[in-house]
Amino acid sequence: MSVTLRIILIISSILSFVLCVRKIKKSELKIENSIIWLLGSMLLILMSIFSKAVTWISTQLGFEAPVNFVWMCAIGFLLIELFLDNIRISNLNEKIKNLNHYIALKENEEKKGNE
Repeated sequence: MSVTLRIILIISSILSFVLCVRKIKKSELKIENSIIWLLGSMLLILMSIFSKAVTWISTQLGFEAPVNFVWMCAIGFLLIELFLDNIRISNLNEKIKNLNHYIALKENEEKKGNE
């Protein structure tokens, strides 16, 4: 893995880690939602520090270059995050539907009570 890629990985990982911690401190991001981002940034830091291990793993898995393995890990990380976000969105949609039903029932009860 080239020195340039290692430096970019370290800088971007540290920046994402610091950004997550700042958002948590400002209560703009829940800890449960930020865990995957914190783990991802730590993983990138480890991959950039132990580049020989990344090279060995990528060779064992049949990648042409270690950078391809790093990109595959990043894409996999983002797919996991996307999947978790879809689960959260589905749960929120279900809650909205239930809330709409509850409001409609309450409005119907008020309407019957006024008659």
